[in-house]
Amino acid sequence: MPKFTYNDIVRVRPDSESTSRRGRAWIVGIFEDRPGPYFDKFPEGVVYTIEFEDGSSTEVHEASLELDPSRED
Repeated sequence: MPKFTYNDIVRVRPDSESTSRRGRAWIVGIFEDRPGPYFDKFPEGVVYTIEFEDGSSTEVHEASLELDPSRED
């Protein structure tokens, strides 16, 4: 079961090495299954597509994310 859902506001954990990109982002994709070899580079578990405020996006493993403390409730 995914920890996050669509439109959750998250950030990449400071201790994560999964991406150099930091800042506020939104969950825009959730991959519980591995639809292709691209996902082999991630550990087992849920992978998310996150979109940053500037419109750029990347895939990040669930363990590398946390809820943004400034998220809108």
